Amino acid sequence: MARFIRINQKDNVGVALEALKKGETCLGVTLAEDIPAGHKFALSEIPEGSNIVKYAFPIGHATSPIHPGMWVHTHNVKTNLSGVLDYTYQPVSCKLPLDREATFMGYRREDGQVGIRNEVWIVNTVGCVNGTAKTLERLAQEAYGDRVDGIHCFVHPYGCSQLGEDHANTQKLLASMVHHPNAGAVLVLSLGCENNNLNVFKPVLGEVNPERVKFLVTQEAEDEIEAGMKLLDELTQYAAKQKREPISASELVIGLKCGGSDGLSGITANPLLGSVSDLLTRCGGTSLLTEVPEMFGAETILMNRCRDEAVFQKAVGLINGFKEYFIRHGQEVYENPSPGNKAGGITTLEDKSLGCTQKGGTGEVEDVLNYCEHVSHKGLNLVYGPGNDLCAITALMAAGAHLVLFTTGRGTPVGAPIPTVKVATNTALAERKKNWIDFNAGVLVQGKTMEETTEDFFQKILAVASGERTQSELHDYREIAIFKDGVTL
Repeated sequence: MARFIRINQKDNVGVALEALKKGETCLGVTLAEDIPAGHKFALSEIPEGSNIVKYAFPIGHATSPIHPGMWVHTHNVKTNLSGVLDYTYQPVSCKLPLDREATFMGYRREDGQVGIRNEVWIVNTVGCVNGTAKTLERLAQEAYGDRVDGIHCFVHPYGCSQLGEDHANTQKLLASMVHHPNAGAVLVLSLGCENNNLNVFKPVLGEVNPERVKFLVTQEAEDEIEAGMKLLDELTQYAAKQKREPISASELVIGLKCGGSDGLSGITANPLLGSVSDLLTRCGGTSLLTEVPEMFGAETILMNRCRDEAVFQKAVGLINGFKEYFIRHGQEVYENPSPGNKAGGITTLEDKSLGCTQKGGTGEVEDVLNYCEHVSHKGLNLVYGPGNDLCAITALMAAGAHLVLFTTGRGTPVGAPIPTVKVATNTALAERKKNWIDFNAGVLVQGKTMEETTEDFFQKILAVASGERTQSELHDYREIAIFKDGVTL
């Protein structure tokens, strides 16, 4: 197993793949101090003000002279990024061929959509009925759970006392859940007096099949639990009629996410997701990349892969629009890496972004989606959403992802309403947190090739799409978080 790596020959730093000791010789330099796993060390003299280069791109500049073998991190490096930028479209040719075929066992819905789970979802119009939803979930799972893949509710605090765009986003997010094909049937649960009452929500929701979607206003029911159970009996009977059948991977939509990143994220797990994204694109499938703040510093790589000028301009709006959101709230645009990220070896936002955007692979960017806009172009799509794990996985679900591929170097148990496949960046995490991790990308620094690991992981994804449970599903880790930007009354 390699103990250190120089990711690109243009780099002036190496990365420790395991903890290294002062005095060791690594990549031709003698370490001047201990280097923690995932962290960087200088490969040459780096004068004050000069760029630190990793992944062949600058990730910041030295704030003091850095000598060969010295630890390179937040104490001697600062970001190069600042403000809203102007961009010029410089397209690169990156169209991937349609030269692969694969299938999985999924559910073909009556409207033509495809699901990979046949669950019954309880969707609340307002947080006031969270307790009712949880009671119904528990009782219905006991009574009818053997009919379907699961019965689940998703609590949230919104649906009332919101204004403007926040209220609209809540409605659009909840509507996307009602229409999501992983739900074979849905109970829409309302209080009755909320801002997002059914008279207001139904026009946003649009047309639904009354056998698949049923509504309950709890203020109007003498016994809302009894009424809810009756409706869930009917909904589970309806959903139980659905059966798995072979479906082309061209109809699969995956969401790409990282959280609790470390210094190996951009070396193992994130490039693996990029390789799988490319492979699915070659099958005619679709991948969704979000976490817009974690594109800052690497955004031009994605912009120049846009399929045309119109998509490029949407990508510019995506990036600068999110920067303006930060500025509007008086926040530092480029202060992103969390304490856990920094402890794992990530120094600046450029460092994080150049690792994060590798999840998008090498193919064309086919479209850029607003929050809760449903994907309509196959291939790689960019999705408006923050880096926050819960908000991001919810945004991917709302855009139409069937499952989320979630890389982590620090570890996290979080799960989305859709299957969430956790990919460890390092073997130590995979072995220590087997109840969280579904796949180990750490094998990529233990002698396994990217090609064979990609094939292994792709088969894992097809198995999950065909019904194999992820760790988050086995432990019932399912959450949503609705993105908000304004006042709550």
